[in-house]
Amino acid sequence: MEKLLNIISREIGDAFEACGYERELGRVTVSNRPDLCEYQCNGAMAGAKKYHKAPFMIADEVAEKLQSSKVVKDVASVKPGFLNFNLDNEYLASYINQMKTSKKHGIELSAPEKIVIDYGGPNVAKPLHVGHLRSAIIGESVKRILRYAGNEVIGDAHLGDWGLQMGLIITELKERKPDLVYFDHEYTGEYPEEAPFTISELEEIYPCASGKAKVDEEFAKRAHDATVMLQNKDRGYTAIWNHILKVSIEDLQKNYSKLDVHFDLWKKESDAQPYIPDMVQMLKDKGLAYISNGALVVDVAKPEDTKEVPPCIILKSDGASLYQTTDLATIVEREKLFKPNRIIYVVDKRQEMHFTQVFRVSRLAELVPEDTKLQFLGFGTMNGKDGKPFKTRSGGVMRLENLIADIQDAVYGKITENRTMDQAEARDTARIVGLAALKYGDLSNQASKDYVFDVERFTSFEGNTGPYILYTIVRIKSILAKYAAEGGKTDNLKLLPPVSASEKNLELALVKYLDVMEAAYMDKAPHKICQYIYEISNVFNGFYHDTKILAEQDKERKESYISLISLTKDILLSCIDLLGIECPERM
Repeated sequence: MEKLLNIISREIGDAFEACGYERELGRVTVSNRPDLCEYQCNGAMAGAKKYHKAPFMIADEVAEKLQSSKVVKDVASVKPGFLNFNLDNEYLASYINQMKTSKKHGIELSAPEKIVIDYGGPNVAKPLHVGHLRSAIIGESVKRILRYAGNEVIGDAHLGDWGLQMGLIITELKERKPDLVYFDHEYTGEYPEEAPFTISELEEIYPCASGKAKVDEEFAKRAHDATVMLQNKDRGYTAIWNHILKVSIEDLQKNYSKLDVHFDLWKKESDAQPYIPDMVQMLKDKGLAYISNGALVVDVAKPEDTKEVPPCIILKSDGASLYQTTDLATIVEREKLFKPNRIIYVVDKRQEMHFTQVFRVSRLAELVPEDTKLQFLGFGTMNGKDGKPFKTRSGGVMRLENLIADIQDAVYGKITENRTMDQAEARDTARIVGLAALKYGDLSNQASKDYVFDVERFTSFEGNTGPYILYTIVRIKSILAKYAAEGGKTDNLKLLPPVSASEKNLELALVKYLDVMEAAYMDKAPHKICQYIYEISNVFNGFYHDTKILAEQDKERKESYISLISLTKDILLSCIDLLGIECPERM
């Protein structure tokens, strides 16, 4: 379905052309003065110099030509040369009726892509904490937006399961439980299916081991040796590692599920390791990699760089690989398995230099075809009210499940304070609304910006918040339910031209849908959807307070109102689904 702004621009362009001017001058924008008009065109100003004519004279000619238009009305030429106009009400109604019957309300994509999006990145053996929140919910939303537009999108958690952290865990476990069969290198039997630790134990083992390694050189050396043994496929250590993965992934899946975040792949850093030797050899063969201070590096700096871009280290002096190495090998793996048109990384913006290096090596080494896009979507930090990264009251890093529980408890308190609802329903509603508060509070901010996490503000039922958006949808659902209870049908209802300012304002907001979706898709920007649904919610509530929807006596007008609010509900539901938010039946 063609975007309304394009249709209007073509109408104005036709008028410019009919008057002897370039049709490109007819580009239309939504008015920045809605008190004066709905749309505006400044083409006469741009054409004045080329045609050696006063802009108001050009605008006068075009305005006269548009008097018979069936798309726009109230066309006015305003000095020094602006064209102000409104959308014809009949045309607006016909466009919305078309939206109602079109798949996805008219969204089309001409060239779908295969896209891999990397947006998890948790380390195994560690609980999810608040630092994992943004990558999870931004990545999930971007994935949904890309899919909605018609792309084949593969979401990858990409777990950190390799390197020294594994050696640290194995070494600490050996100190605590030296008699475990995994440490008997003469053992040839089958290893137990059950892990010798719970997730809670595992979560305590790693920080303990990490702390020891910082002060105990001998322990650190043993951890390094254990890492090497694991990477050399020691049978017992490999079995422990598999236990760590199983226990960790089960816990991660449980906690991501609580966020309604779902991955298609649970690939790991270890999956990329088999690709490293051949990749390193290829970098050497192409003359890209060389030894510098004992390390194998690739120069990636460009003459046009405005800041220093250091060489990308491929192997350390002891031959160990780094995160750069693993990420490069992962690109090789993804190209082999999926041949994607695009790979997107949703990660902390502080990793920008890392990915600049990785992407440049990928291009130099031709790890992916030239037209494969590699994109870095960096996000800012979630801060407390003090402006510093969000912490617990005691100053520690908050576990994600505790953060979720806190915000759901806050919503539960507000629900039970003012509404009659049994406890089970109240808890379930608090779960849904709490997640909406959390996600919307994050996603309504531009991803690259830092923001302040404020439970009280995020859980408010007023203002630009998730609960306010959901309350608006629930209000519409309630009206539609009452209409249905009266015997009304919502199928195949025709929308009539608007008869009030608030009704037209709602319709004008709805027809922005295609433009908003395109912008959110092109920019990978969930916050643009948040801005849009906040606008729709506001104009709907204005319409609701101005209009006696169910009390309307004119049957056709009443059906038109129902048709309008039904579309409003559908668009709002489509939008919140793209944000990873669901809606309760009542609040």
